[in-house]
Amino acid sequence: MNNLKIQKINVAQQPDAASLPALLDRMGVDFQPINQVNWPDEYPYQPAVAFRMAYTDGALLLHYRVSEESVRSVAGRDNGPVWEDSCVEFFSIPAGDGVYYNMECNCTGRLLVGGGAGRKGRQHAPQEVLDKVGRWSSLGSGDLEECKAPEVWEVALVIPFSTYFLHHLTSLDGCTVRANFYKCGDKLSKPHFLSWNPIVWEKPNFHLPDFFGTLEF
Repeated sequence: MNNLKIQKINVAQQPDAASLPALLDRMGVDFQPINQVNWPDEYPYQPAVAFRMAYTDGALLLHYRVSEESVRSVAGRDNGPVWEDSCVEFFSIPAGDGVYYNMECNCTGRLLVGGGAGRKGRQHAPQEVLDKVGRWSSLGSGDLEECKAPEVWEVALVIPFSTYFLHHLTSLDGCTVRANFYKCGDKLSKPHFLSWNPIVWEKPNFHLPDFFGTLEF
């Protein structure tokens, strides 16, 4: 099981998402690979994907870097089918009640956030919650039909603790959070389903908390 220590960054005010990559560079926060190809027979394609994470008194700071053969962003709105696009995802369990959150972002910053105890019956975060998540994409914010040309892209997110909308989370200091990070693209010309912590399951499924790693804050 993967384990990662998450660095705290003390700031007078929350950084904006566009400045996040430079901030994490200055603080020496390293990238971690998302490179587990869990279903190699059916989905062997492996784009180069990495993430890095830090946190402040009030937010998670998450930066992804992706290099892949094509990109796609047609979800068109928040809480739409972003997983069908070039998409990066962060799933986590913030408390001891088994409720986990899926935070999914396509390559132009369209965001889906859901919460619940299982894959069925999940609640989507209200738009007013999503609007507070700072977002920056190197590809801009418009929709993109699939472009079958090599592309390197980045997404940075400033995720307030209030994004865990089914809980009242005020601090992560000293907490151990079970989590996994993913890269997918269900409707790309080369579908793929990569994870940070390995998944042992017969078919692609990210909603499996038993295969989460751990984050130490």
